[in-house]
Amino acid sequence: MTSDPGEVKDGWRIAGLVVRIALLLILLPGALVAGLSFFPSSRTLGEFRAAVAADRVSAITYRAGGEQRELYQVRWAEGPLVWHEIDTVPVRDGPRSYTVAEFTRDIAGGSADVTRLDGRSGDGGILPGWPFQVPLSGWVIWTGTAWWATSLIMLASVPRLGNRWAWFWLFTVGQIGAIVFLLLEPRPLWSRAGERPAPRGRLDGGQGCLVSIVLGLIAAAGAAGVGRLAGLVLG
Repeated sequence: MTSDPGEVKDGWRIAGLVVRIALLLILLPGALVAGLSFFPSSRTLGEFRAAVAADRVSAITYRAGGEQRELYQVRWAEGPLVWHEIDTVPVRDGPRSYTVAEFTRDIAGGSADVTRLDGRSGDGGILPGWPFQVPLSGWVIWTGTAWWATSLIMLASVPRLGNRWAWFWLFTVGQIGAIVFLLLEPRPLWSRAGERPAPRGRLDGGQGCLVSIVLGLIAAAGAAGVGRLAGLVLG
C-alpha cells in the first residue's frame, strides 16, 4: 500500500501551519507585553511605594549601578498591560539617590515578580532585545526559544520574499522580522490550500538592510503608540 503524494504534501503543509501558529502565539503576546513595558507612563517614587504597599504591582524591572548602588531605572506593572516608570534618572528619594537597599526594603513582602536588568542601557548588540526581556515570569524562556527556532527555520528554508541575508537584517535590526517571517513565508499564513503567490524578485542583503531600518522604526512607533493608548485606557 502506497501513500497518496497529495495527502503527504497536505500533511506537511498542515504541520507547517501548526508550527507557525504555535510560534506566533508565543511571540505576539511577548512582543505586546515587552513593547508596553518599553513605553511606560511616568509616575513618582511615592506612587510606586503606594502601589507596592497596596499589592497592586505584578512585575518590577530595575537597573542599578554606581558606588552607592543607586537605581537608574524602576519600572513596574499593575497587570501585564499597564506599565509605569519613575521619570528621574537616577531615581531620587527627595534630595538623595534611591538605593538598592531602600528598594529591597520597600518591596519586601510583596508578590511582584522582580527582575534586575543588566547595565544601564540594556543594549544586547545586534539581536533584538524584546524576545529576551519580556517582563513576565518564565516568559523569556518561551519567547527566546521561539525567536531562535524561527531563526533556524529561516536559515534552513529558501524564503520567497528575500534571501537569508535580507531576513537576517529583518530579524535583527528590523526587530519584528521573526513575526513577519512567520506571517508571510513561504506564503501568507491566510492563504488557502493550493493557493500560491505569484513569483517575485527577492530582496538581497543590502535591500533587506534598508527595509529592516524602516521596519524597526515602524515597530518602535507602533509600540510607543500602543503603550500610550494602554496608558490612557487602562492606566
